[in-house]
Amino acid sequence: LCPPPAATSSDEEDDSDSSTKPIRSEKKKNPASLFQTGGDPPKEKKSKKKAPPKAAESEESPETPQKNSNKKGKGKKSKKPKEERPPSPIIEVDNLEEFVLQPAPQGVTIKCRVTRDKKGMDRGLYPTYYLHLDNDKKVFLLAGRKRKKSKTSNYLISIDPTDLSRGGENFIGKLRSNLMGTKFTVFDNGANPDRANADWSNVRQELSAVVYETNVLGFKGPRKMTVIIPGMNADNERVPIRPRNDNDGLLMRWQNRNMDNVIELHNKAPVWNDETQSYVLNFHGRVTHASVKNFQIVHGSDPDYIVMQFGRVADDAFTMDYNYPLCAVQAFAIALSSFDGKLACE
Repeated sequence: LCPPPAATSSDEEDDSDSSTKPIRSEKKKNPASLFQTGGDPPKEKKSKKKAPPKAAESEESPETPQKNSNKKGKGKKSKKPKEERPPSPIIEVDNLEEFVLQPAPQGVTIKCRVTRDKKGMDRGLYPTYYLHLDNDKKVFLLAGRKRKKSKTSNYLISIDPTDLSRGGENFIGKLRSNLMGTKFTVFDNGANPDRANADWSNVRQELSAVVYETNVLGFKGPRKMTVIIPGMNADNERVPIRPRNDNDGLLMRWQNRNMDNVIELHNKAPVWNDETQSYVLNFHGRVTHASVKNFQIVHGSDPDYIVMQFGRVADDAFTMDYNYPLCAVQAFAIALSSFDGKLACE
């Protein structure tokens, strides 16, 4: 069993103001420009509605992502009144399928919570993971579970917590690993290229890929992750990447350094802390337990802008926060990849 690196400096909460907005330094240019690659605006109806959340009047579900850092670990409720913080922007989830595929609005951190359910038959081997908005309403967003009898790790992602079947209409995406369990690809719910229609418009998109490399310490030190995502076009929409075969996906483009319309991100390297004898990252109070699974994803050109962060707050509970340009499906699938058996070690 390895000692858990990537402990958290949850005591650094004086800067917790920054936990209501993307953490970045003022000198840098607008982070959106880091992700722009051109690309033709997609012709699909799917990804069209990119308007930032309308402020107050949603009768449906006025969601406020949890505003404050969360020092207690088990606590996670927003029961501490923190009037000094600006109120969080409202997150509307009127149409769940649209919301989970839509990039986070610029300037808004979408704060979520992942819970792992190991109860019941074979849940020990095949837990179900649930993603909720981390706020008072705990709005359900996604569920994921590893498929049985699959040669490689293969997780189905659904917008219905009770229907995790491949054929169901709630299937919204999947995460698939290579045989080694070190590289993962995230797909939406489109068709396999073998079943393409004439103009390929029904073919599945690749939403992201994740590559883990073991470091010189084996699994005893922090993991290294590379995350590859499609770039964004001038309208801040994801450039659709629909590979026609296995040689054209995000992983192959990245390996061949064919980076047109592709963005490479990395996990932020934790810093060794002599006092605690562990590797630490500042999660601004959102993560409270040391775990090899804790990570922050950043762009090399602006390591202060946290594209996504994930970390443990209880045995089977984790916080997952994401910013533009990620959508919930991308972030959740990246988080699921970190649970996978061949990498996991607590």
